[in-house]
Amino acid sequence: MLSLGTKAPSFSLPDFEDKPHSIHDFSDAKALVVVFFCNHCPYIKLLKQHLSDFAREYQSKGVAFAVINSNDTVQYPDDAPEKMAADAKAFNYPFPYLVDERQEVAKTFQAACTPDFYLFDGERRLVYRGQYDDARPGNGIEPTGDDLAAAINAVLEGREVSSEQKPATGCNIKWKPGNSPDYFG
Repeated sequence: MLSLGTKAPSFSLPDFEDKPHSIHDFSDAKALVVVFFCNHCPYIKLLKQHLSDFAREYQSKGVAFAVINSNDTVQYPDDAPEKMAADAKAFNYPFPYLVDERQEVAKTFQAACTPDFYLFDGERRLVYRGQYDDARPGNGIEPTGDDLAAAINAVLEGREVSSEQKPATGCNIKWKPGNSPDYFG
């Protein structure tokens, strides 16, 4: 995992309509949330609508969101850009939903699963990396975003984010054949 305090890695990626976006698009935000996401994972399906509403709420407070799909779309066609577009419309995503075709951004962030959440403060230093909340498919807990919200609220209030952070849980990023990153050992 990226170490807390790490400067946000730079990225430039297209969205599902091939419109370019970069980390510099969010330079005025009080904080930046980067999420590794997809369409087909059961963990993602559980929180799609909640994350859309959550992002909208926090965007009104000056927090930016960049949501990135790094999955291999050849082996997992449900994660292809046209399916991303359908999800963005169905769930009214208020954030750019980006395509990491080469999977280089996922590697740079040392992302492992979907969803995987990274929160960078106003100086773009990593202050939180971990889970959204305790909701899991089949555990009967509804998504709240409590873990991520606590971290964002700390940043917005000028408080230190707790170093006790639960790792993200979800589906592994679907790496292209021969493209699995070194950090898995």
